[in-house]
Amino acid sequence: MKRIVVIGAGFGGLQATVALAKLCQRAPDMEILLISDENFFMFTPLLPQIVSSYIDPRHIVQAVRDIRGRRNYRFLRERVDSIDVAERTVRTLSGPIHYDYLIVAVGSQTEYFKTPGARENSMDLKSLEDGIALRERILDYCEHADHTTDPIERKRLMTFAVVGGGYTGVELITEMRDFLFGYVVGRYRGIAREDIRLVLIEATAHVLNGVDPLLRPHALARLHKEGIEVRVSAKVTRVFEGGLEMNGEEDLAAGTVIWTAGVRAHTLVEALPGPHDRIGRASVNEHLQLENHPEVFVIGDSASSALAPDAPRVAPVAITQGTIAARNIVHMEHGGLLESYAYVSKGMLVSLGMNDAVVSVGGLRIHGFFAWLFWNAVHLFKLVGFKKQVQVALDWGLGTLFPRDAVIIRWQRVCKLCRAERAKSAPRTEPVPVR
Repeated sequence: MKRIVVIGAGFGGLQATVALAKLCQRAPDMEILLISDENFFMFTPLLPQIVSSYIDPRHIVQAVRDIRGRRNYRFLRERVDSIDVAERTVRTLSGPIHYDYLIVAVGSQTEYFKTPGARENSMDLKSLEDGIALRERILDYCEHADHTTDPIERKRLMTFAVVGGGYTGVELITEMRDFLFGYVVGRYRGIAREDIRLVLIEATAHVLNGVDPLLRPHALARLHKEGIEVRVSAKVTRVFEGGLEMNGEEDLAAGTVIWTAGVRAHTLVEALPGPHDRIGRASVNEHLQLENHPEVFVIGDSASSALAPDAPRVAPVAITQGTIAARNIVHMEHGGLLESYAYVSKGMLVSLGMNDAVVSVGGLRIHGFFAWLFWNAVHLFKLVGFKKQVQVALDWGLGTLFPRDAVIIRWQRVCKLCRAERAKSAPRTEPVPVR
């Protein structure tokens, strides 16, 4: 029996696995094994809405075993430590796993560009845990700002800096704006609108560089209208506790710094033999195969394809590459011609917060409320499973009719303010203002 191993249960890895299960359903001599260190698939485009308490975190994730259903593949929740392409072995914590074919779809990791202090003093938005932690960090700082009597400290706590003016950064800061101005200001009596400061920082001359030039002015005008400061040509040169430095000369005091400025290939991919691009992605041929190892396919954020090295690192690319990699493995088994991957844009959709978005699909270019409805419809349709579609649709409906949820579930262990308050054993000499 031959074994096909797929590493990663993201868009690319899951698509490849599902396609292989369908293509090999009448091949009893083929074993398909999907390996991931998480037992769920996450719909990452909706991650900013976790931060803004618009939807429940469980509603954008689906258990891999539920997705599998009756499909004929195995799933192993395990961490992969290394890949030995010479021995055709994947090494995990529980032991080595031999493969005949391998698909690497492990996604990417945050790129800090060697910025001093960025890793230690900023927050990511790559995983479900990141989204939940950021949501509770915002709420925790709102609690502290609500009862502080120092206006300067309140302003610092309520200053949020998002580094990176791409799709993720823009969608995140507009969601935060909806939550802070739409919910926090009305319920935290010690926090006024003027206390809240949202800053979007981009190192290049424009935010949303991949957006159609005809739509970008609307997006920028919307950000300004919503009270979001946009700083372009502002390279973050240092991140320190309590703020950041721009262009080596200007400091910005901020209670929270969120880093969405760039990504780099996963360490597993960087360790693969053969050439890599500037961000560590494996350079693969037009069939998505690793150089000198045709049995190894690399897809999604992990790959730099020969015919499309500049393809954006988005879900549609990973899904298409996953399908092609699955087909090419079957073609190799049957001696057929291999398919090539060439990037074809399927459009661009960017949410600008409640009731606004920019959409460019084919010849259609729209912005505003109808673009926002289109954005919602597309993302709802692409969610995996009818159950998740219903849950997210209900979340959106309830979020429109009722206040958002501001419950802090976990004790904020990393918050120094919380630790300082808990450590105080003596009674307060001055009363804390209650609002």
